[in-house]
Amino acid sequence: MGKNYFQAIPLKDSYQKKLREFTASLGNAIGKGETIPLVDNDLAYTLNLQNERIKEKGLEIDYEAYSRNEDNRFFDIADWKDKHYASRVGFGVYGVKRTLKRDGKIIYKDKLRNDFFGTITDIVSGAHPDNDPYICPNCGADGTIAELQNGCPYCGTQYKMDDLFPKITGFYFFDSLGITKLQLLIGWPLSAIFCTILLYIYIINQLINPNAFKLLPFIDTTQTMTVLLSTPIIGIAYGFFLFCFIHLLFKIARSIVDLWRMGTAASRKRFEYGMKKITPEFSFEYFQNKALSLVKMAVYSKDESELPFYKGEPLPAEMKDIIDLNYAGIIGLKRFEEKDGYVTAEIKGYFDILSVKDNKVKFTHPVYSATFKRRTDVPVNMNFTMTRINCPTCGTSFNAMKNKCCPSCGNEYELITDDWVLVEIKKA
Repeated sequence: MGKNYFQAIPLKDSYQKKLREFTASLGNAIGKGETIPLVDNDLAYTLNLQNERIKEKGLEIDYEAYSRNEDNRFFDIADWKDKHYASRVGFGVYGVKRTLKRDGKIIYKDKLRNDFFGTITDIVSGAHPDNDPYICPNCGADGTIAELQNGCPYCGTQYKMDDLFPKITGFYFFDSLGITKLQLLIGWPLSAIFCTILLYIYIINQLINPNAFKLLPFIDTTQTMTVLLSTPIIGIAYGFFLFCFIHLLFKIARSIVDLWRMGTAASRKRFEYGMKKITPEFSFEYFQNKALSLVKMAVYSKDESELPFYKGEPLPAEMKDIIDLNYAGIIGLKRFEEKDGYVTAEIKGYFDILSVKDNKVKFTHPVYSATFKRRTDVPVNMNFTMTRINCPTCGTSFNAMKNKCCPSCGNEYELITDDWVLVEIKKA
């Protein structure tokens, strides 16, 4: 993986356009359920489930991701490549505004300063079949492969197909190192008061004991009234520098603690060392994006047992109160092993969560542990595949990527896959 943090290289124009369109339409996808362009199947379904969760709770959300940078540019900060995929990670200085309403009344509102990270992925080799002609085998309608991603527009026949690249395969907002207005309005005055009190203690000590060591020799205690009147101004100045220093120390300390807890430095090497013996094609970054999408889909789903990729126990009830789940940028590999034809990977990651129960809104930052399994006996086929889905029992066509049971007869439709499945989510 290449890192370009200190070079500030702008992304190429075509990727700039994709990320601008994505961030501009993100709010309407979450709040209104509108189709969001340029994203892979997992991400599109995740945002759809999030919108359904918000509506199920009788809520409305005004969600806006806005650029805090005048030229609204994204910078190429990282790239990764494996046998099949090549990706770029775009960085942008963004803010997020969220207003939550019930029956038209505001029950929660916030404005966050964030750094935006979006991953754009393309295939390394192979064709882009978007515009290839395709005739629906059910009704005979002419179309293209791209037009059938959501099913035949004429008869509704559903298909299981691979993603059409390039696509946005992941995104998250990371807490900015910058100082927010609220932090400044609270932290600076408190620091100024603290510095002013210390200065007055120092000045009184100098007046009582003029021969004491002068820590601040530029303060002339012979001009008593002038010094006493000017001390608050000096305290305000010193308070600002103290506030900035404390803020920086806090950010550094939190980053060090988080990195130590997650073990992120070694996660990539540990994962790829283990996977190389089984399926060496995929990078840790591919797995990370896939894992985060599966976690979000399971959390946002009305019934996770209906999802074809979820094989675990029912999720805790508190997870059904989550309406906005953001990966907080730190993830680590806790366990990796191969046994009985499966490879198991357990990750631990930080999240920023907005949850609602009744009219009580909570904004928390929990650590979740998630365990994934992947079959090792199904060979990887990276050629584009597209398969019509028909229930073998009753013939109904439905989206088997969203429902593992036929909606007409209730029988399970088995999707043989070489991809990851989620078997457990819990608080770490």
